[in-house]
Amino acid sequence: MIARDAPSKKLFDGNQINRMVSRIAHEILERNLEVENMVLAGLHTRGVPLAKRLAQSIKQFESKAPEVAFLDISMYRDDFDDESKSYAKPTLIPVTINNAVVILVDDVLYTGRSIRAAMDALTDFGRPKAIQLAVLVDRGHREIPIRPDYVGKNIPTGRKEKIRVKLLEIDGEDEILLTTNINSNGSVHG
Repeated sequence: MIARDAPSKKLFDGNQINRMVSRIAHEILERNLEVENMVLAGLHTRGVPLAKRLAQSIKQFESKAPEVAFLDISMYRDDFDDESKSYAKPTLIPVTINNAVVILVDDVLYTGRSIRAAMDALTDFGRPKAIQLAVLVDRGHREIPIRPDYVGKNIPTGRKEKIRVKLLEIDGEDEILLTTNINSNGSVHG
C-alpha cells in the first residue's frame, strides 16, 4: 500500500516561531554568559537557518553574534541507506571548536539518532569544551538517551504522526505542521 500524508494541521505560524527562537537565544545567553567561545552548529537542512536566526537574535542582546557552523551528518547516520549518504551537503566550521561551547541546532528532535550522528561528526573536527542542544520542537519518542538543553516547544506526538517545520529560507514560509501518515485505503500507517 502506498502511504501518503493526511491533511496537515498548522500548529504554529511565523510570529510564534520567531518568539521561540528569541526565547531560546535568551536561554542560551543565561546559561553561557558570553558568546566569545560559542559556536552554533546547524544541522543540514533546517538547522542551518535556525542557527543563523539564533546568532542574529543573540547579537541583538550582546552586540556580537556567535560563530555559525553548518554540519552535515549524513555520513554518520546509522538509520539511512548508502544511497542517502551520496547526497552529502557541505560541512563548514569556520573556527576551531577545541575548548569551545558548541550548540547543536536542529528543527525537530525525535529518536535522537540525528543528534548522536552530529556528535560523532563534530568530534572529527575537534574536542569541544561542551556540547549543548537547541531544537525548535521536541516531539519525544527517544531511542537514544539524548535530552535537549533548549526547546522552542514540546509537542508530544504519536508515532504515526509527523512534525514538519517549514522555514522561510528553504520553504518560502515559516510554520510548524502536524500530519498523520495514512495508507491509500485510508488507514493510519506507522
